[in-house]
Amino acid sequence: MSLLVVGLSHRSAPVSVLERASLGLDAQIKLLQDTVAAEPATEAAVLATCNRIELYADVDKFHAGVAELSTLLAQHSGVGLEELTPYLYVHYEDRAVHHLFSVACGLDSMVVGEGQILGQIKDSLARAQDLHTAGRLLNDLFQQALRVGKRAHSETGIDRAGQSLVTFGLEQLAGDGAVPDWARGKKALVIGAGSMSSLAAATLARAGVAEIVVANRTFERAERLAQILTGAEGTAVTARAVPMDAVAAELTRADVAVSCTGATGLVLTAEAVAASLAGRSGHAVRPQRPDAPADTRAAGRTPLPPTSLGTEDGCPLDLPAVQSTAGFSVAGEAAVAGMGAAELEQHAAWVDNGAPDAAGRAPRAAAGTATRPGTAAPLDPAEDADAIAALAAAVTAVGRIPERRRPEPVADAVRPEPVLFLLDLAMPRDIDAAAHRLTGVRLVDIESLAEASADAPMAADADQVRRIVSDEVTAFGAAQRAAHITPTVVALRTMAADVVAGEIARLEGRLPGLDDKHRAEITQTVKRVVDKLLHAPTVRVKQLAAEPGGAGYADALRTLFDLDPETVASVSRAEDSTTENSTEKKARTEGQR
Repeated sequence: MSLLVVGLSHRSAPVSVLERASLGLDAQIKLLQDTVAAEPATEAAVLATCNRIELYADVDKFHAGVAELSTLLAQHSGVGLEELTPYLYVHYEDRAVHHLFSVACGLDSMVVGEGQILGQIKDSLARAQDLHTAGRLLNDLFQQALRVGKRAHSETGIDRAGQSLVTFGLEQLAGDGAVPDWARGKKALVIGAGSMSSLAAATLARAGVAEIVVANRTFERAERLAQILTGAEGTAVTARAVPMDAVAAELTRADVAVSCTGATGLVLTAEAVAASLAGRSGHAVRPQRPDAPADTRAAGRTPLPPTSLGTEDGCPLDLPAVQSTAGFSVAGEAAVAGMGAAELEQHAAWVDNGAPDAAGRAPRAAAGTATRPGTAAPLDPAEDADAIAALAAAVTAVGRIPERRRPEPVADAVRPEPVLFLLDLAMPRDIDAAAHRLTGVRLVDIESLAEASADAPMAADADQVRRIVSDEVTAFGAAQRAAHITPTVVALRTMAADVVAGEIARLEGRLPGLDDKHRAEITQTVKRVVDKLLHAPTVRVKQLAAEPGGAGYADALRTLFDLDPETVASVSRAEDSTTENSTEKKARTEGQR
């Protein structure tokens, strides 16, 4: 059997795809059950966080395993396989171990070095153990990943390379200022009472907010979190719990709102946010739309003067219907783009009928007398026909006529200072992305955090963590290969013990008068001989099996000593059962601490 992982994360897929592919708790349970029911897999575990979805399995066939795991991920995520496939990555054997260890150390996190992933790995293992989908391999793998992650955080300064997603999000909300200075005295609304929401509430309390209101579908959980926050040492925050239907009213009082629920739909729509802003005294809500008129998008911009072109009788172009581009004249690119040759000819003839008058309009020449603009010189019909034909050909080829004039400078939009800060840590999102267009709102969500973290510097300690990961992967691989041969060695020693017992029984039949003292001495002597003969080969075969490519030594041992395959398999099953029970007991003990 071999370790295989198929998944997608913020490094391989856009946030929009991760959002659609996110798995709720029920979907994760069904995915685990269906995976172990599939033919290639015997063990399975799911690691699902806000920025990754990964399915780990112990499979006996690589290609069949990849196909089956990919199909199952697509089915349970609700994203079609063809759409999902370009974003999936596959790791096998040592590469799969290296990937999980890197994830556990925070090297693959959106915020490098964050430690929340350790709790998420622990939860994934506990869920697989509860459903009995984690066997010896995945138990060993996830337990070792937790130890490697803890070692990386204790032996290096990887914590300095980053912080939790909550802290990073609050830093983005605070902008250029320090989080404590920004948070001091604010009123916060926390929607949800899970691990991420609880961390956000605790972080806000330590940062110095004056009040925290916790809203959750299960009111008891919200009340419990509020009690913990109120009694926490080192903070002076006032915390209280409210039901979910009180969110709209509480949002009108809040300065900052953090949401992280397991909802499949939006918890806060843009309309709800706008309504909460409108409920604040003296605050007018205006959407900052990218397609809004120029005078609402940029402060201080001088509006373009109106044009009379297109309002005169006979002009073939309906200029009011044309969406002119800022910085271009209405008679330039936007005006002639896509016009046919006949329309161009009519428009050119109409414009060239005379020079502008004092009012800025193009007066008409006498019927049948075409002149060049600004002069009384007559037009050469053949020359102008060629120019119009060339212009029409250019329009046909490129779809538009480029404006020669340099675009006018456009002033940057000036947004007022926000009065409501929104932090959305959910996947799929809890807060409508359109809320960021409202005046007075600053919204930070997973997508904006991904963009911000892409430019974050990586700590020098990351290299040291990578070395730790590399060493641990080598050690884990050696231990697994050595463990793979252990059932064969046990079966060999069991067979040797049976041979000794049989020979002693035969000796007693030949020497019935043998006393107990001599019988015991003979038995001990025979066992010592067998042990000495088997010691060197079994020790050496374990060493060889721990090396890369050493899996074949177990097969050689079974062949040389003609060991019964069923005996080896029974030993392996017994060890797996003992290991699983021991691991589950240890996990329950740690969970109670």
